[in-house]
Amino acid sequence: MIRLRLKRYGKKRTASYRIVAIDNKARRDGRPLEELGYYNPRTDETKLNVPGLVKRLKDGAQPSDTVRDILRKAQVFEQVTNA
Repeated sequence: MIRLRLKRYGKKRTASYRIVAIDNKARRDGRPLEELGYYNPRTDETKLNVPGLVKRLKDGAQPSDTVRDILRKAQVFEQVTNA
């Protein structure tokens, strides 16, 4: 099953995350199928590839709890139901 989850990168205590589509059995920082966005919790900055996220969600990808909250704030789920 494909999951949408966060991949950590950056220095200690200054972590940033990439939102990636990855197999659910792969490790957290393993090779993703596709990188779909960026999230910086320190500045609350997000950049999302919305068409890519919508495509993955329609194909049945399951977001993690944190990614689900990020997508809800960006109103991505409304685009999935409308399209």
